[in-house]
Amino acid sequence: MKSWLVAHHMTLMTIADTPHSIAFGSAIGIFFGFTPLYPLKTLLSIVVAWIFRCNKIAAAIAVTLHDVLIWVMPAIYLAEYQFGCWILHRPVGQRVHFRQFRLHDYVHWHVFSRVIWPTFWPAFIGSLFLSIPSAIVVYFLMRLLISRARATQTIE
Repeated sequence: MKSWLVAHHMTLMTIADTPHSIAFGSAIGIFFGFTPLYPLKTLLSIVVAWIFRCNKIAAAIAVTLHDVLIWVMPAIYLAEYQFGCWILHRPVGQRVHFRQFRLHDYVHWHVFSRVIWPTFWPAFIGSLFLSIPSAIVVYFLMRLLISRARATQTIE
């Protein structure tokens, strides 16, 4: 695990792009890492990085690092959902037990509309209160780290 983290850290530091571009791509990846867009996080981070003309590799690495490092994400998602319900003045929904669904239920639209969709908006709204500040902190931290790393390389 440590060697994997070091390798990805070094990849971010040595990307041939501006510190702003790499930091902005990393911030986009962290932003999408906190959102409840589970299967689309990596794709969305790459697309948004492309739209904003920042580093797509940094965005993909940051969203992946986020998912690997933050092992408490189920608890964070639950807190984001509950906070979103509070913001939207909605009652927190009943807990869903997925054992009550059969395999063929997962391919039908009614399961999505009954289980996933009602929880999405509160979870998404709640996630904004964690993802936006985290992305801002990551942007400035990455920009500082990359600028310092490159400044020491030019001195040597």
